[in-house]
Amino acid sequence: MSFTIKPIAYVKNSRQEIEDDHWGSIISEIELVEEVSELALSGITDFSHLEIIFYFDKVSDDKIQYNARHPRNNPSYPKVGIFSQRGKNRPNKLGLTSVELLSHNERTITVRGLDAINGTPIIDIKPIMKEFLPKGEIKQPNWSTELMEKYWD
Repeated sequence: MSFTIKPIAYVKNSRQEIEDDHWGSIISEIELVEEVSELALSGITDFSHLEIIFYFDKVSDDKIQYNARHPRNNPSYPKVGIFSQRGKNRPNKLGLTSVELLSHNERTITVRGLDAINGTPIIDIKPIMKEFLPKGEIKQPNWSTELMEKYWD
């Protein structure tokens, strides 16, 4: 089975190259494509945070990971499967990030903390609702905490 997904928007920001860290201060505009009505964003400012689903369009097919690897190719981290990490070299090249909504103006929303480079296609935008947040304590391995130390700084 295969299917087609068309971008609903594109990212505009100052990040031109794929980088692993320092995404927290990045301000991005997400501008809807012409085929999507600006009415699709009606009511969005009632939410403080959004989930942005995007496509890693700069990842070449020969870089896709289907097996286990060391996160960031760091041998001090354990080999884990691609579905046990959030790397960009995923089989379907999908990214998901929670962002802070800063403003909305007609066809454009401005967000903070989107870890996608300029020109990245946006697949979907969803509001974050408390009822969809995880219940209970979140568990994760130490290597992931170390890996993320400078991601948002």
